[in-house]
Amino acid sequence: MRNRHIVAYDVSDPARLRRVHRKMNGFGDPLQYSVFACDLSAKERVLMEEALTELINLKEDRVLIIDIGPATGRGSNVVKALGRQLKPAEREVLVV
Repeated sequence: MRNRHIVAYDVSDPARLRRVHRKMNGFGDPLQYSVFACDLSAKERVLMEEALTELINLKEDRVLIIDIGPATGRGSNVVKALGRQLKPAEREVLVV
């Protein structure tokens, strides 16, 4: 089962910030520049955490991962946008 996760990050170095953003595009859809909605299996979540741990500086940067529930059902309905509506990018699902 896939759960929807909100992933937000604060990365202090511009080069690391770009690398994290590129990596996150492979796991989810951007809601804001440093906030993503990711529908992940348990295995994909571990892979994402490992990938991010390799990219960030653990003493200077922070990544928050919030599990908001099943990707279908409640998890798909808890994010609301005001103004320009969210349009999930068409992307390939991460295959492990």
